[in-house]
Amino acid sequence: MPNRFVISVMSFLAVFMLSLLAHAQKGEFARQPGAVYDADKKGETPMPAPRHDISGIWEPAKTASDGVQATGPKAMPSDGKPEHELPYTPLGRRAFLSNKPTFGVTEVAAAYTNDPVPGCDPQGFPRILLHNFRASEIVQTANQVLILYEFNRKWRVIWTDGRRLPQNSEEPRWTSNDPPESRWWGYSTGKWVDDYTFVAESNGFDDRSWLDNVGRPHSNALHVIEQYHRADRDHLQISVTIDDPKMYTKPWVALDKFSVRLQAPTFDIPEMECVPSETAQYNKEFADPAGAGLEGKVK
Repeated sequence: MPNRFVISVMSFLAVFMLSLLAHAQKGEFARQPGAVYDADKKGETPMPAPRHDISGIWEPAKTASDGVQATGPKAMPSDGKPEHELPYTPLGRRAFLSNKPTFGVTEVAAAYTNDPVPGCDPQGFPRILLHNFRASEIVQTANQVLILYEFNRKWRVIWTDGRRLPQNSEEPRWTSNDPPESRWWGYSTGKWVDDYTFVAESNGFDDRSWLDNVGRPHSNALHVIEQYHRADRDHLQISVTIDDPKMYTKPWVALDKFSVRLQAPTFDIPEMECVPSETAQYNKEFADPAGAGLEGKVK
């Protein structure tokens, strides 16, 4: 029997994408209740950005769905175009072809996916940015930058106290004495490179996660570089570069100056949880009837 949880997740995604299409056909755009978008502030004069400050509650600047990248990261979608072909090593290409996503050029039917997320493994980083980036809150302390994500209510710690990344045996440029612990969300350090640009680096990743929603792989040698540039008071531009010498012959840009907008400090980030009891009810009422005739018809 097809995996019920996978079917429910894919059914939800299908309904979600169709709802976005319906909004677009009506000339509307998806929004979080209470959020402000660039379309709401046409003609505004940008105010100067504060120095050394990326704190606040941030929402994708265009629409609530602008950060939902079902077919791969915004800068490099899995669409079959030559300019979006990644520089795989032989190992990387084999790993990519062994993954079975439900979106992109190698998509399969939901019953055959081996995507770890529907199986309740953590989405991990950087997939949280490259697949389903929603409202998030950035908190700065004396020693850390904390990022709190809406999707599945996750958080990350980026250390800013001057420590180095742990030593990665595959990458001698990291010079700490301790090997990195394998983590779904990696180990991150960061610093200001100018008054308005904060750069973070991460390693120590668990290689069971995917980079994105279309099955791009990574190894335990993954090194992620994030850049957060405060363009003005109300906008933050996020860029992400992937560096994994086991899977890719050179670094590549997955997110290029993705714009998010500052929200009021009273903005209430809604819950977006995976709830097993609700999934079971959804399966009973919708997914099971819809999947009854699926066997024998999948790819």
